[in-house]
Amino acid sequence: MEKLTLSRRDRISIWWRSTFIQGSWNYERMQNGGWAYAMIPAIKKLYKTKEERSAALQRHLEFFNTHPYVASPILGVTLALEEERANGAPVDDAAIQGVKVGMMGPLAGIGDPVFWFTVKPILGALAASLAMTGNILGPILYFVLWNLIRMGFTYYTQEFGYKAGSKITEDLSGGLLQDITKGASILGMFILGALVNRWVSITFTPIVSSVQLDEGAYIDWENLPAGSEGIKTALEQQAGGLSLTDVKVTTLQDNLDSLIPGLSALLLTLLSMWLLKKKVSPIVMILGLFVVGVVFHVLGIM
Repeated sequence: MEKLTLSRRDRISIWWRSTFIQGSWNYERMQNGGWAYAMIPAIKKLYKTKEERSAALQRHLEFFNTHPYVASPILGVTLALEEERANGAPVDDAAIQGVKVGMMGPLAGIGDPVFWFTVKPILGALAASLAMTGNILGPILYFVLWNLIRMGFTYYTQEFGYKAGSKITEDLSGGLLQDITKGASILGMFILGALVNRWVSITFTPIVSSVQLDEGAYIDWENLPAGSEGIKTALEQQAGGLSLTDVKVTTLQDNLDSLIPGLSALLLTLLSMWLLKKKVSPIVMILGLFVVGVVFHVLGIM
């Protein structure tokens, strides 16, 4: 039987479709619709029966979420795995989904700093400096350079992933694919742990204690100099360790932070992971967290 291979034209079609990966973004499976849309040319080329195509489309409608530009190398590796599967290699659904999940976490942590926090601000500053002088090249230059970088990066990283994925599938029996998936998953967990404290914020407001401070331990607002000199003095006193008020209030959150900073955010993340493992719908979890947050705020707990 002739070996099924994705041509350059097929891969270009997939690359173009991948630019719309966030076109049907949703709260339950994130970018799965856009991902499946990008995979359609490969599915049609590699699988001939309606049943095979339906099964392939269904496995690519699973949860997927990463930075939209760094999805391209994952797409390339997935194309190689699907190609080998269509040619009879022992690549099952779990292996394909495992590679996607294992790679999307670590790469997501790279996309934001590179594109949103580096490339885009640099190009924006350059374009803005030209536009402020009335030069029409400002917005044109931004549009052209940004899209050249974006589209060039996604195309070449997809090709890189496709070629690297072909090499991975040559050693399926040796466990290389499993090792790569495991390593990527471990790295993804490290990145998730680092992001928890940054992106998850919980504040418990109940007051545990209220202590009257001695005179001299707080800023005496009534005796500060007038005008800007008073503001300067207050800032200097605060920097020197004086309290803003004459009462030191300790909240439940202060006690938790003194024990382990970010403990409540970590526990909430672990609870969410446990609920996902129990097949609880992400939509139900989002609505539940919203309701709990509103109720706790009304009760003065958060």
